[in-house]
Amino acid sequence: MTQQFARLVAWTCAGLILIQAGLLLYGLTNIAAFAELTQSVLPLPIQWGTVQVGQWYGLLAITVLTSLPGIVGLFVLRRPFINFARGELFNRANSADLRRFAVLLIVHALLRPVHLALASVVLSVNHPPGQKVLSLSVGSHELQAIGLALVFWVIASLLLEGARLQAENRQFV
Repeated sequence: MTQQFARLVAWTCAGLILIQAGLLLYGLTNIAAFAELTQSVLPLPIQWGTVQVGQWYGLLAITVLTSLPGIVGLFVLRRPFINFARGELFNRANSADLRRFAVLLIVHALLRPVHLALASVVLSVNHPPGQKVLSLSVGSHELQAIGLALVFWVIASLLLEGARLQAENRQFV
């Protein structure tokens, strides 16, 4: 891996954190735009005209809470790539951060269906009986994210083994 690529990944993580935080703050200050985006993105049979402002803020709060593991995961992923850009490849800190990222990615992937379920309940809570919605969906995106998290876990384990071998080699030189 080149140091420039590692630097690019670190900056990309920082950019994604800022974009996500900015979007969440924009949703907080412009709930109408958040509502419009939600209506176009969520595949739910909701009577959109009955959704009140408090429900939109409730959905925004749920979105913030379920997005936090992903945002924190990007922050954690950024640190080892900063170290990789400095040439520090095999150390315990990189391995620990990659494992933390893997766990956060799994949590984020598992929270996506929970987000949809909570969104469907919050947005349909004022519907008449028989028209309330509870939607739960697990798709290939969640499975891909879990698979990617497992790959990061294996890479973190390989970095630990590399650190052990590097320390062992230093004793012979």
